[in-house]
Amino acid sequence: MTYQKKTGLGKGLSALLDDTKVVQNNNNNNSQAEPKSEIPAAGGINTIPVDQIEVNPYQPRTEFDEQALKELADSIKLQGLIQPITVRKSGNNSYQLISGERRLRASRLAGIDHIPAYVRTANDQQMLEMGLIENIQREDLNSIEVALSFQRMIDECNLKQEELGDRVSKNRSTVTNYLRLLKLPPVIQVAIRDNVVSMGHAKAILGLDGVDKQLYVFQEVTNNHLSVRKTEELVRAIQNGRSVKKEGKEKEAISFQYQKIQDDLASKFDTRVKLKVQSAGKGAIEIPFVSDDDLSRILELLDW
Repeated sequence: MTYQKKTGLGKGLSALLDDTKVVQNNNNNNSQAEPKSEIPAAGGINTIPVDQIEVNPYQPRTEFDEQALKELADSIKLQGLIQPITVRKSGNNSYQLISGERRLRASRLAGIDHIPAYVRTANDQQMLEMGLIENIQREDLNSIEVALSFQRMIDECNLKQEELGDRVSKNRSTVTNYLRLLKLPPVIQVAIRDNVVSMGHAKAILGLDGVDKQLYVFQEVTNNHLSVRKTEELVRAIQNGRSVKKEGKEKEAISFQYQKIQDDLASKFDTRVKLKVQSAGKGAIEIPFVSDDDLSRILELLDW
């Protein structure tokens, strides 16, 4: 088989990985063929033992879809590994993974003993950059994972936002928008990661100052399935100090702190709770019930 380095890895990654084409011919067409006895040279594609490869300690990705790994492993069993992984030598008979952990995991799952690999010379910072850039270029990466990778490159590689943009082939405004996501409350970041809310929703919420306001809008988005456009309208209404229309009526304005208390109580009692707040801190809490059994349930929750 003839292995040949592919181009088109992206401006940032190809700049870190030397673009020199290296070709190695093997007479055996099996990807599990035994490697040559000599030590693989840096800069080439070699077939190396899987059990001599340790994972990249700088790998930004920590979660891998098990079903997707199994599907890739099945494909490797049938077709072999098409795209080599990238490693650096860490000893006479050991290598450290730079990029391709998903391919390595799937190869192990497929029972592959030897794997084609680019052998590179790289220091720790280059290792980090290569791993992060390769990860950023993945299409299935969610926005929070991209943002965290950007932040790591800034913090650990001492890059400015403009330099980071050049490395990952993105303009500064795009980099800034991703980094701003990390300023949101953790619960909203988790929702973005899990695709509960979109990047568009997040950008709208970021237009508000204060965690309480952001959490309030987030709850409205998730509870009422607001579109990005409706979310932007809600944010503008809050920014302009207007009351918010709900179900055709004007919703009585209460502070976001009280709104959170009201929402928490509604969650606790599993029913709609009304918090009426007057001046000087006076007010009342209304907990409706629909039957005697429902009243008994609420009284039990109140430890009555």
